[in-house]
Amino acid sequence: MQALDTEPRALRGHFARRREVPVAQAGLRDYYATLSHALGAMHWWPAKTPFEVIVGAILTQSTAWANVERAMENLRRERLLAPAALERIPPARLQRLVRPSGYFRQKAKKLKAFVQFLRSYYDGSLARMFRAPTAELREQLLAVHGIGRETADSILLYAGGHAVFVVDAYTHRILERHGLADGKPDYERARAFFESQLPRDAKLYNEFHALIVNTGKNWCRKGAPRCHECPLAVYLPADSPLRSHAGLPRTEVAAEARQ
Repeated sequence: MQALDTEPRALRGHFARRREVPVAQAGLRDYYATLSHALGAMHWWPAKTPFEVIVGAILTQSTAWANVERAMENLRRERLLAPAALERIPPARLQRLVRPSGYFRQKAKKLKAFVQFLRSYYDGSLARMFRAPTAELREQLLAVHGIGRETADSILLYAGGHAVFVVDAYTHRILERHGLADGKPDYERARAFFESQLPRDAKLYNEFHALIVNTGKNWCRKGAPRCHECPLAVYLPADSPLRSHAGLPRTEVAAEARQ
């Protein structure tokens, strides 16, 4: 799969009003514009073909991407990054190859389930599969063994170019800390929140989710948030205790965001 060839500033053309708002009024468009300005283009997902995206989306469950890369290299070396090849390989051998990604027995089974689904429903053709209506295909993917909502939406967005927003742990964490969500993480509510506030654009969703992942890994960490370095610190709620981590008074308006 080729990297995105659309620069963030081009995507920012969606948003005529950006960053000139008080903290209390900041919306997702302001968050996107701020991150895009700070970080530049993400060029995510790291894969050569749509099928590699799908394999990676399944293997990355409950593990770090570095582990996925080792498993992907094993599959690439054995020329198994194709649906028919994965369907033919004996389960035990597949387990050995994907072992670096962890939970290798379950993940081998999930990969098998997907390629069997692809053959049964779409004659093994990803192009035919991705021509299906988004809502219909999403329901089909969710019925495949081992494919949950985040994995299904990653397949739809990153491999198929369908305009669905991917929600992950980083997304939930940022929403909660910024007062945009309360209580237990709700995947569908968070997804609807993003899709209702943003243009229905797959490239935009791709770039925004990648920016969120980058923010979560580098600044909005679970145990030790680095708010003093995070571009989104200016949007923290006025009464958030995290504002002190960023060196901001709790009543400060996001003056920095207007620069």
